[in-house]
Amino acid sequence: MSETSTAVANIGVVGLAVMGSNLARNLASREGNTVAIYNRSPERTHELVNAHPEAGFVASESIDDFAASLSRPRTALIMVKAGAATDAVIDQLVAAFDPGDIIVDGGNALFTDTIRREKAVRETGINFVGAGISGGEEGALLGPSIMPGGSKEAWKTLGPILISIAAVAEGEPCVTHVGTDGAGHFVKMIHNGIEYADMQLIAEAYDLIRRGTGKTPAEIADIFAEWNRGELESYLIEITAEVLRQVDAKTGKPLIDVILDQAGAKGTGAWTVQTALDLGIPVSGIAEAVFARSLSSKPTQRAAAADLPGPSAAPVADADAFIEDVRLALYASKMIAYSQGFDEIVAGAEEYNWDIKKGEIAKIWRGGCIIRAQFLNRITEAYAEDPGLVALVTAPYFRDVMARAQDSWRRVVCIAAESGIPAPAFSSSLAYYDGLRADRLPAALVQGQRDFFGAHTYKRADMEGTFHTLWSGDRSEIAMDDGH
Repeated sequence: MSETSTAVANIGVVGLAVMGSNLARNLASREGNTVAIYNRSPERTHELVNAHPEAGFVASESIDDFAASLSRPRTALIMVKAGAATDAVIDQLVAAFDPGDIIVDGGNALFTDTIRREKAVRETGINFVGAGISGGEEGALLGPSIMPGGSKEAWKTLGPILISIAAVAEGEPCVTHVGTDGAGHFVKMIHNGIEYADMQLIAEAYDLIRRGTGKTPAEIADIFAEWNRGELESYLIEITAEVLRQVDAKTGKPLIDVILDQAGAKGTGAWTVQTALDLGIPVSGIAEAVFARSLSSKPTQRAAAADLPGPSAAPVADADAFIEDVRLALYASKMIAYSQGFDEIVAGAEEYNWDIKKGEIAKIWRGGCIIRAQFLNRITEAYAEDPGLVALVTAPYFRDVMARAQDSWRRVVCIAAESGIPAPAFSSSLAYYDGLRADRLPAALVQGQRDFFGAHTYKRADMEGTFHTLWSGDRSEIAMDDGH
């Protein structure tokens, strides 16, 4: 392993697990980059250097040597486990770095932690950047979608480096300066929330087709492959066909039938929902996807409930028509997931004073990331035509999709309910759509109830002001002043 105290590297990577190693290799493969590397365990550093001599890594066994190997302004990308491990590495780098240097956290940090860290590090004169990185192991190596926050000053140095390794879609790099402090990790959190919804919707579509038509996983794989040639074209649709086509070598069965039906989660989906609750933004499709994973992971409860009464699912009369209905229902529900996700981005930007360009976010999700899809261009176009768009689903393209898909969507949800096939994300997405377009909601009754038992007051539709009915008295209505 080559060690040096000469400042020759323009970028360094701390943490050499799979993502960190692949990002380091990606950086080293791009013209103009010399990459310094450091890992808490020197053995892993040795392994990476020996496995990839072509990368020309500048390796160190201490943080001080690592810092000395970086040219100024020093720029270090942290790829370690979120939480205490990240804080520990930040503290080490702050001690070794000088004002004007840049520390980048590329892990899946909670955005409020990034806000806290950026504020603390900024007081030392060092720049701290929280950068969301999507694309998994392959994306890290070949070109991810990158969502950096931090200061404009840091972006001047960091931008060209990140542009050099990002995925490219339609000639444009899939990276943009999202906004200050925690904006990058916030947008990555929303990306992952949408990813949860997208995956759940695809899983429900598969389940509906299999249980509704009796088709085999291999036959359904062909259906998804066909869908991927049309408006549903996306990475997740593509890999769904691959997963469904896979045969288990041990049993000869479809692999899907031997995988335990308990889905794991790493927290970003739950963070998306928790943050949406704090912001008062309904993200029901995303929430149902998170809850569906939770339900799948309750085997004791599911076993106890297995003999609860339910309908006898009968095959649909016209399999081809049903499959087309599912396709359209899937497309419409996916639109709702993205619309809800962008609603949360808008609310987060307002709450935390971030200048987030919604169309730019859709652009950088077109390549490298897990939710890359053909129709992301339509989102960019929608925000270009109307930057103040109040709900993505109301833009002309999305309005047309809803008009074309809604009858199919309703038929699918009805068949799911009648057949006892759980389709929570399809159902909640449709309910959200109907709630959004309703001219009047039963929230009026909720307000009446709240005023009855708690004197919480209400507003009237026909005049200004705040009111309370004397429910325990003569039931007359009184106007309340601002202080109640």
